Amino acid sequence: MSAVTSWSERLTELGIELPAVVPPLAAYVPAVQTGSLVYTAGQLPMVAGKLTHSGKVGADVTAEDAADAARICALNALAAIDSLVGVDAIKRVVKVVGFVASAPGFTGQPAVINGASNVLGDIFGDAGKHARSAVGVAELPLGAAVEIELIVEV
Repeated sequence: MSAVTSWSERLTELGIELPAVVPPLAAYVPAVQTGSLVYTAGQLPMVAGKLTHSGKVGADVTAEDAADAARICALNALAAIDSLVGVDAIKRVVKVVGFVASAPGFTGQPAVINGASNVLGDIFGDAGKHARSAVGVAELPLGAAVEIELIVEV
């Protein structure tokens, strides 16, 4: 990795453009700051207003495709943070919470949520190392396969 002076520069170096903030689907805001922490609302794999991955992982969606969905969710969460405080304000990623709509018997939630963790590591390096939960659930909003929340220090 070359000498990067800002996270936005690093995104450009990686060829990643943060998407527009996904409008809330209900009564909430995309991100909230309290003190030095920013919490995002749960982010779905939405691209240009459309859900990209729906169904149960391990039945309708492969673990690999679900990891791609988790990556999209993480970038949507970064967009929410960027709209609130600017991506360059991020000091470190503190925690990732990942929810995976799981078919009965599917136990690969950690590998799915790696899609989010890996892109955060690519962008933030050591500052992207985080605590994490990867939880299997019966259903997610809109039938999404994956949902991601971030907590970052600014």
